[in-house]
Amino acid sequence: MNWKTAYRSFYYHGAPDPGDPDLAPAQTALLSIDVQNVYLRVAEDPVEKARWAPFQRRMREVVIPRTRALQNAFRARGMDVIHARIACLLDDGRDRSLSQKKPGWNYLLLPQGGEDSQIVPELAPEPGEIVMTKTTDSALTGTNLRLVLHNMGVVNVVLTGIFTDQCVSSTVRSLADESFNVLVIEDCCAAGTDNLHHKELEILNMIYCHVLSSAELRKIMELPGAEEA
Repeated sequence: MNWKTAYRSFYYHGAPDPGDPDLAPAQTALLSIDVQNVYLRVAEDPVEKARWAPFQRRMREVVIPRTRALQNAFRARGMDVIHARIACLLDDGRDRSLSQKKPGWNYLLLPQGGEDSQIVPELAPEPGEIVMTKTTDSALTGTNLRLVLHNMGVVNVVLTGIFTDQCVSSTVRSLADESFNVLVIEDCCAAGTDNLHHKELEILNMIYCHVLSSAELRKIMELPGAEEA
């Protein structure tokens, strides 16, 4: 099974296979969502540590190294690499959206200068790369990203990051509503569980985006490393 037939939801069962996307380098950018220190912190509580172990393993062994390789491939071709992160402008977080103020796991108080709010070192932005700071789930509605992409002539957005079923999903839907062509790289994303990850990709695929592996994207775009994919 390949990207043209994988992640089919109920709605797209039996639909014609999509054609290969036209990803002109000058019109295509890579966007990484919220791979920040706070999410790679290992829980001290043994129960929570065990519960999050599969996520931590996927991030360390799959998502981060493959995202880094993809970022470097884009850079080698002179293509734009863009970053988004969750961070509040005020230390008390009054500027956050309601979704980040609600009690529970999604309560996020990440002042922009704090260590927790920084992008993990392995995926740190290089000099001159755009970093969007948001207090919303969507990187589009919470920043001027739409205007920036428009001004840069970008029509294709290749998306990586976390969490698949939350900020990645919100960004995908917002981009699709603004008529951007979105590609989600499945092995460069993660949710709290693999089941949540796969289910959300099924929901998003073929209506809001196309879901590909990093190897499939490399071959389509003839990126460095494609011969090894």
